[in-house]
Amino acid sequence: MTVAISAAVQQLPHGEGLALPAYQSAHAAGLDLLAAVAPDAPLVLAPGTYALVPTGLKLELPPGFEAQVRPRSGLAARHGVTVLNAPGTIDADYRGEIGVLLINHGSQPFTIRRGERIAQMVVAKVARVELTVVSSLEETERGSGGFGSTGR
Repeated sequence: MTVAISAAVQQLPHGEGLALPAYQSAHAAGLDLLAAVAPDAPLVLAPGTYALVPTGLKLELPPGFEAQVRPRSGLAARHGVTVLNAPGTIDADYRGEIGVLLINHGSQPFTIRRGERIAQMVVAKVARVELTVVSSLEETERGSGGFGSTGR
């Protein structure tokens, strides 16, 4: 079951005229974020380089929620472009501009134009944990098996 929440969004001057983030299908989990680069100054990501791409948006999430900035699969599949710190986290108390840290793992330069869909944002409920120091942990079948240790 989908739960709707309300969040305030502020469009900054360099983001004016761009559409607000939107879901692209009835059951989409993420809202698409758009690049708020200047119309006459697209951003070119050379292979192997990264850049912080502005969205022109600030967000006010309700307490107990976060937003995750995730890659768009189409950009990754077609161009090798992805979110460097995926998922990026926007905490409920953050009030700065949402920026998307994109990296070009592809072999060709990638041009980011104004209004291009560059990432998706998923809003989720946050559970906070209270850590308790103990002298030992409960044993499990997996134990301390790390990377690649399951399914053998």
